[in-house]
Amino acid sequence: MLKAGYNRSILIDQGAADPFLAEQLLPEIFAQACAQVGQSLTLRLHEGYNHSYFFIATFIEDHIRHHATALCE
Repeated sequence: MLKAGYNRSILIDQGAADPFLAEQLLPEIFAQACAQVGQSLTLRLHEGYNHSYFFIATFIEDHIRHHATALCE
């Protein structure tokens, strides 16, 4: 039986133009696994972004806030 071992929300931002998306990263598989065990997940795919510095710089503030909220719970 599958079960979640993490009780906080997971946030993933992924560039839709990342060359590793379809064959290695497979975020849809991770999303399915989270759904199966009731794990809260926010998966955001962003058109026009790959896995570059600009992608990370664009969304890092959201992730810092996400983790700060989790640490303060």
